[in-house]
Amino acid sequence: MIEKTAAFKLSYGLFVLTARDGEKDNGCIVNTVFQVTDNPFKISVTVNKNNYTHDMIKKTGVFNISVLTESVPFSVFQHYGFKSGRDTEKINSSTMPRSENGVVYLSAFTNAFMSAKVVEETDCGTHTMFIAEVTEAQTLSDERSVTYQYYFDNIKPKPQPQKKKGFVCQICGYVYEGDELPEDFVCPICKHSADAFKPL
Repeated sequence: MIEKTAAFKLSYGLFVLTARDGEKDNGCIVNTVFQVTDNPFKISVTVNKNNYTHDMIKKTGVFNISVLTESVPFSVFQHYGFKSGRDTEKINSSTMPRSENGVVYLSAFTNAFMSAKVVEETDCGTHTMFIAEVTEAQTLSDERSVTYQYYFDNIKPKPQPQKKKGFVCQICGYVYEGDELPEDFVCPICKHSADAFKPL
């Protein structure tokens, strides 16, 4: 079944790409999925050659795309990451549904999924661009797709400023940087002793 409305979920966003080789499933986060044509319904996806998922697609010629939503937690990105390793078990396939092509897809934090069969591929140096015909597409929810900007603004944790190690003079505010304040230290500004300092 192909629901063309699933194509509207594609945006400049973030997706989980899944593939299967034998008994093993794998997946990784990608950010380059675009609709190429409407009839037949084709999409393109660009995948890093270092990814094990890339190797699976090259071998089997089929993959799934799960379109992530704005409610996706950061833990999903930590789990799948932007790179899939050959020895990394990222998918517990017993808890995930499979599409008609036998590949798992995310049902949680996903507003649509698409199954595709590769019809053309282009070597792009470090990446391969796969052009694939969509064989199954379903809309799962009306929630908005997550964009890269939304991910950076609302999902990815902000880096915490590094707290300086040191001591501050309670009289004039001079900061001495270091793990320990010498006992005989004298503030170069107000000339008070080390007793006037407190840890930052």
